Amino acid sequence: MSTDNETGIYLDHHATTPVDDRVLSAMEPIFTNDYGNPASNNNHRQGSRANNHVKKARKRLMSALNATRTEEIIFTSGATESDNLAIKGTMRYAREQSEGTHLITGATEHDAVLDAADALTDEGFEVTILPVDEYGQVDPEDVRDAIRDETVLVSLMAANNEVGTIAPIEEIGRITSEEDVLFHTDAVQAVGYLDLDVDELEIDLMSLSGHKIYGPKGVGALYVRYGSTHIEPLVHGGGHERGWRSGTLNTPGIVGLAKAIKLAESERTDRSAKVRTLRDRFWEGLDEELDEIYINGHPDDRLPNNLNVSFVGVDNQRLVGRLSDDGVYAATGSACSTMETKESHVLTGMLSDDNRIESSIRFGFGKDNTESEIEEAVEVVVNNVKRLRKFNDMV
Repeated sequence: MSTDNETGIYLDHHATTPVDDRVLSAMEPIFTNDYGNPASNNNHRQGSRANNHVKKARKRLMSALNATRTEEIIFTSGATESDNLAIKGTMRYAREQSEGTHLITGATEHDAVLDAADALTDEGFEVTILPVDEYGQVDPEDVRDAIRDETVLVSLMAANNEVGTIAPIEEIGRITSEEDVLFHTDAVQAVGYLDLDVDELEIDLMSLSGHKIYGPKGVGALYVRYGSTHIEPLVHGGGHERGWRSGTLNTPGIVGLAKAIKLAESERTDRSAKVRTLRDRFWEGLDEELDEIYINGHPDDRLPNNLNVSFVGVDNQRLVGRLSDDGVYAATGSACSTMETKESHVLTGMLSDDNRIESSIRFGFGKDNTESEIEEAVEVVVNNVKRLRKFNDMV
């Protein structure tokens, strides 16, 4: 079977999202009219106009996060850079100030976080990696128990990018605040679905990305709490972004990011309700037709647009390929780690059943998906799972 939709049925919105037309419209004048370098704001009007766009974008992000100062928003090239800047920058600064050398993170974090932690280990820092339960959640009390005198930073994501599990970041933030330890969260998947009030959640550093929320690729941000949090820059140069991230600012991308975040926040209720309905209908359709399928991740504390399913007895790589051939686009795991085929570290951290791990598929639903697409996608998935299982029985 092949879908009639020329562009296919896109169910991989955790990997990236299409740029919203309203975001694109907001960006277009920066390419054609206000194309100056924001750093030239004291030299001419083009620079001044570009700088004003950046200022407005910074204020918009400040408002969305309930930050207290525009200086707390640092623009980056995306979440990977933001995660690295938050973790390496904070830890290196702390060691320079003799404030500690210990980092705490979790087993199911994004590769950007875990690889940054590995790099710090090579530099002589101490790293504790906390386990998760069968649903992918870290126990907040494990965080408390892991904190010691040398601990500088706890880095745990707000919502998992593979299984959609939402972390108890409010409890974790309260613990880190009580213990006088900094708290960083990768909130890339949570924007537009969770309330990310950095003051209420007692978050010191937060990573954001544009292309996960219908904004452009190549732009992100890092929130850094003013006064109590200091970081060592990874990139040196002209001293942009308070000296923490040098390099000419991506003005069109920054404008697009700000617009995307504004839309995500203002439309949060409607978007969440829609994708949750589509996800639940998709699951109900699969569950009616197939046996031995399991949802991975927390049954309740999960993102409304996420469904990670194990189709026991089916190789996930083969199934994804078959689905793609039939015009349904899903994934076996994080798009940031699929340049090489390997088991998901998220699922291996949660589960001991290899059959579930090796047969897992991630479906990410978006605001532009339709009910008819979901019905067609169910048919495509069911037919291919049955076909692959039948083939396996024959060999």
